Amino acid sequence: MSERLSLGNAARPRALANEPGGGGAGAGRGVPHPRCCARLRWRGESGRRRRLLGLSGRGPGTAGSLPGRARAAALAAAAAVVVGAAAAAAAAMDHYDPQQTNDYMQPEEDWDRDLLLDPAWEKQQRKTFTAWCNSHLRKAGTQIENIEEDFRDGLKLMLLLEVISGERLAKPERGKMRVHKISNVNKALDFIASKGVKLVSIGAEEIVDGNVKMTLGMIWTIILRFAIQDISVEETSAKEGLLLWCQRKTAPYKNVNIQNFHISWKDGLGFCALIHRHRPELIDYGKLRKDDPLTNLNTAFDVAEKYLDIPKMLDAEDIVGTARPDEKAIMTYVSSFYHAFSGAQKAETAANRICKVLAVNQENEQLMEDYEKLASDLLEWIRRTIPWLENRAPENTMQAMQQKLEDFRDYRRLHKPPKVQEKCQLEINFNTLQTKLRLSNRPAFMPSEGKMVSDINNAWGGLEQAEKGYEEWLLNEIRRLERLDHLAEKFRQKASIHESWTDGKEAMLQQKDYETATLSEIKALLKKHEAFESDLAAHQDRVEQIAAIAQELNELDYYDSPSVNARCQKICDQWDNLGALTQKRREALERTEKLLETIDQLYLEYAKRAAPFNNWMEGAMEDLQDTFIVHTIEEIQGLTTAHEQFKATLPDADKERQAILGIHNEVSKIVQTYHVNMAGTNPYTTITPHEINGKWEHVRQLVPRRDQALMEEHARQQQNERLRKQFGAQANVIGPWIQTKMEEIGRISIEMHGTLEDQLNHLRQYEKSIVNYKPKIDQLEGDHQQIQEALIFDNKHTNYTMEHIRVGWEQLLTTIARTINEVENQILTRDAKGISQEQMNEFRASFNHFDRDHSGTLGPEEFKACLISLGYDIGNDAQGEAEFARIMSIVDPNRLGVVTFQAFIDFMSRETADTDTADQVMASFKILAGDKNYITVDELRRELPPDQAEYCIARMAPYNGRDAVPGALDYMSFSTALYGESDL
Repeated sequence: MSERLSLGNAARPRALANEPGGGGAGAGRGVPHPRCCARLRWRGESGRRRRLLGLSGRGPGTAGSLPGRARAAALAAAAAVVVGAAAAAAAAMDHYDPQQTNDYMQPEEDWDRDLLLDPAWEKQQRKTFTAWCNSHLRKAGTQIENIEEDFRDGLKLMLLLEVISGERLAKPERGKMRVHKISNVNKALDFIASKGVKLVSIGAEEIVDGNVKMTLGMIWTIILRFAIQDISVEETSAKEGLLLWCQRKTAPYKNVNIQNFHISWKDGLGFCALIHRHRPELIDYGKLRKDDPLTNLNTAFDVAEKYLDIPKMLDAEDIVGTARPDEKAIMTYVSSFYHAFSGAQKAETAANRICKVLAVNQENEQLMEDYEKLASDLLEWIRRTIPWLENRAPENTMQAMQQKLEDFRDYRRLHKPPKVQEKCQLEINFNTLQTKLRLSNRPAFMPSEGKMVSDINNAWGGLEQAEKGYEEWLLNEIRRLERLDHLAEKFRQKASIHESWTDGKEAMLQQKDYETATLSEIKALLKKHEAFESDLAAHQDRVEQIAAIAQELNELDYYDSPSVNARCQKICDQWDNLGALTQKRREALERTEKLLETIDQLYLEYAKRAAPFNNWMEGAMEDLQDTFIVHTIEEIQGLTTAHEQFKATLPDADKERQAILGIHNEVSKIVQTYHVNMAGTNPYTTITPHEINGKWEHVRQLVPRRDQALMEEHARQQQNERLRKQFGAQANVIGPWIQTKMEEIGRISIEMHGTLEDQLNHLRQYEKSIVNYKPKIDQLEGDHQQIQEALIFDNKHTNYTMEHIRVGWEQLLTTIARTINEVENQILTRDAKGISQEQMNEFRASFNHFDRDHSGTLGPEEFKACLISLGYDIGNDAQGEAEFARIMSIVDPNRLGVVTFQAFIDFMSRETADTDTADQVMASFKILAGDKNYITVDELRRELPPDQAEYCIARMAPYNGRDAVPGALDYMSFSTALYGESDL
């Protein structure tokens, strides 16, 4: 890949050698095109990669549009290594057409003219480029000290180009004049341009004048062309190829992440990883630390200079001290590692290739030898085996023929399978060998005469043909000798099996076990007999086979035919006798089954009718003896009606009983008539006729007893009904009377007729009239006790229970007492607070007005409205809400959400009357204490009555102030507690 460099405007204008931006021998030494003077910007990695691969698509003359011959030359140049293959690169470049490659060298777009002015970067480039030039100049026995001074005469510049390219440049001018120096530099620049590098705005005059920026730019162009351009990794070249190579080599190192040629190398681990990857013995990588970049960088630089012959082109302090190290300096130094290691890699690759070729040859020769030996052994085995298989000499005995068969089986099982495997392996080896020879461009293998795969297959076919005929002959001979022995043995086996099966069968058929069997047992015997008949029919074939075998043995003149015939005749005679006994037993079993089925049907009918009748009698006995609990006349009348209906069913039940007993008598008649030996009782039920008669008699005795019990219970229920009516009549009077009195008391507590004393007198008279009603309550309690003793739990004549009456009576007494107490408290409050009767009436009227549900209490909103009606200014703002909350805490300290009339009176009296306060009481105690902050026990007992003094002593807390004396008491907290303002 070529790079194109634009360094901005030159120091002074010069004439263009060709058209603006054109190539040729003098390219880049004229006046630059105005567009070339602009600063080049980075356009993104993807665009740069396209230009690096020659795919920029910029039209004719670009690398993307090179003809086939030019592209081939470019690829050949990219494959050459600069130092080791300079001649190949030069030869490849000779194929370029200068006119076609004018635009091949693309500008180095990350070269920024402003960055060149950075002193830190300029210093790094000076050192790196100087070291790189010296690494090549020392091959010619010289070096440079100052990069911009030592190249001014052009001599060392031309020498450097000859060393790195391996080509001879034009003869230099040896004069000391400026014109001679410009001529030498122009020769060097012409040589660079001839390699496809376009030098934009770099002229010989700037180099001769010692222009640092131009000189560094020229050296960077040389480095790109001769040290970096030819680097190629996976179809990427130059910078991308070098970066990819670094990433591949450092990939196994977790703390190394190479993404660029500047900050990725600052910690020095990247350089150390490259060296350790190729020469692990030079660096102990495990001891390196990422937070010690100076040590890492110096270690890498020293090792590279000492062992890899890579000069020290960078200073560790400059790299660490620079925020972004110079990319070109880093690339130049890293490219030295690439070239240092690429030579060793090529030598290793060449050695591996030779070893691989030799290994393939050795393996092929071994396969050939193995094939020849295996083919010879297999053919020899086939030659020895075929005559043995072709021998057809018969044997006279079965044992001898079986021995031959066993030998043949050993051959098939033991001797032949390994040879089959050898033949298969031989073919596999032959095919594998031919494939390997073909893939390695070797001539095909030709086995010795008669050892081709086809020869071996032909010999194997002859072996199998002989084997097949031998096996058929053996089997036929064995079949012939086996036939007679097989028939005789088969006759003996079948005869023995048949005789074993018939043993005991005649005695079994002559049994009379059916005479004492039940119906189920008879059916089982019939099933068993049917199974025996099926078995007997199945054995018919065996008997016929026995006779047929005996006939065949006679026809083949078997030596023991007489004994076979006698045994066969005995078997046939026994078979005929078994058939006759089988038919006789079947007839006896079927006759017995018919009689027992008739009895069984009668038994079943008896059971079907006896079971429900027995259940009915047991239910009847249970119902007739069952104790009953009733609470009303209607219930006992229902039981009496049901009992009468039961008695009406008794005649039909007696008919059913007689029919069931008749079935049992019919069974007894059949048993006596046909002399059937009954082995047991009715299998379908355990209910006997005696049991049925006994239960029937018991039912008849229980009926009159039930009649008497129902009559007695009916009389008791009539008495209970009288008690219910008596209690209901009184409860229906007392209950409404209590409710009426409760309502009257409620009205009295709300209405305001007369003074509080008049109301109190009226309530006490009302209380006396209520107490005088107590005897009627006591009388009702007596009636309720009689009802409980009679176990009466409900009463349809009233909705009132004694519990309701008791609760109502207690509530009535409580309500009248509480109402009297409220009036008394109102009188006390009026007298204590100095409230007039008119004020009290006004308070009551206001309270009753807002007590809309007549509950005797006010809700928060009702209470608030009542206060407003009495002149209190309670606004709807935050201050008004706070004031109302304070008032509610006074009248409803328990936070029940309601205000009673007494709490309302207390609050109103407190607001309208002059009352004592905690401060006034506190001031009084202070007078008694002689103006001290505490009071003593003696002072209390001296100034107050004894009972009140002891009251204070028991409740006052000890005084803990600074001026306290022993026995001092705290009268301040005590005064506060009297008005509910402390926790005392």
